[in-house]
Amino acid sequence: MAPHWTLKQFHLVALAHETGSYAAAGARAGLSPPAVTAQMKQLEEEIGLPLFERLGGRLQPTAAGREMLDAAARIEHTLGECARALAAIRRPDAGSIVVGVVSTAKYYAPMALGAFRRTHPDIELKLVVGNRSDIIAGLSGLALDLAIMGRPPAELDADTMVIGDHPHIMIAPPDHPLAAERALSPARLSGEAFLVREVGSGTRGLMTRLFEEAGVPHPRIAMEIGSNETVKQAVMAGLGLAFISAHTVAAEIADGRLAMLDVAGLPVVRQWLAVRNRDKRLMPATRSLQDFLAREGGRFMPKLSLDGGAAPGPT
Repeated sequence: MAPHWTLKQFHLVALAHETGSYAAAGARAGLSPPAVTAQMKQLEEEIGLPLFERLGGRLQPTAAGREMLDAAARIEHTLGECARALAAIRRPDAGSIVVGVVSTAKYYAPMALGAFRRTHPDIELKLVVGNRSDIIAGLSGLALDLAIMGRPPAELDADTMVIGDHPHIMIAPPDHPLAAERALSPARLSGEAFLVREVGSGTRGLMTRLFEEAGVPHPRIAMEIGSNETVKQAVMAGLGLAFISAHTVAAEIADGRLAMLDVAGLPVVRQWLAVRNRDKRLMPATRSLQDFLAREGGRFMPKLSLDGGAAPGPT
C-alpha cells in the first residue's frame, strides 16, 4: 500500500534540515511549533524511524532523514518541471532553459545564444560555464536542459545534434624556431615542453591520442593549467607549446600574438554538439534552442584558415 505522506510533510522535512529546528521551520512555513512537531511525529510514527537527531543544538538528519531529504529534492525538481511544462503549454515560445557550456565553447556560444534570444525574446536563458566534468554532472543530475560540448558523455543516454566542426591545432610563440618549419611530425615535437589542460579535459585526451597514434613518446609536460586563457598567456610568454582548440586562439593568431604550427595530421577535427540527457523532459523552448544551434550555430564560430590566418567571430 502506498504511504500517505503529504507534500507538506516533505516540505517541512526540508525546512527543518535547512533551518536546524522545528520552530524555525514552522516560522518559514507559517505554522506554529506544535503543529510542525505534530506533523513530524506523525511522519516518524508511520515510517517507524526517527528523521532527525539533535547535535550541537541543531537538527541533524538520520539515515532515514537523508532518504526523505533526497526524495523531497526530487519532488521539488519534478514539480518545477511540471510548472515549466504548464507554462510552455500556455505559451510555447516562452519558458526558461538552463544551458551548460564547456569552457572551450565560451568563445562562440554566448554569441549563438544571444542570436537565439533576439529571435525568442520571451525565453529566459541561464548560462552555466564549467569544465567537462562539471557539465556532465549537470546533465546527469538533470540540472541542465541542454549542454554545448565536444564529446557526448558515454555514461549518459544522450540525444545529440551536431553544431559544427571543432578543429584542434598546435600553437607556439611567433618567434619559436618551429613556427618557420613545415610539415612537422609528432616525433619532431615530442622533445618540446608542453602546457596542458587538467586530466579529464577533452583537449588533453585528444593530444594524448595524437602522440600515441604516431607511436612516439608523450611530450614533456611543463605545466598543467586549468583554463584556456592561462594556457594562451603561458604560450605567449614562451613557457612551452600547446595543443588547443582553434576556436580559443583565432584572435591571437590573427593579430600575430600566437603562431599555428604546421604539423602533419593537424588540425584534428571533432564536432561541437548540443547534448541533452534523454531522462530530462524535453520542453518546447529547449527543442527550439536545440534546432537553432544545429541550424545556425556553426556561423558563430571563429574561422581559422589553414595558412595560419584567422578571422574571429561569425561570418
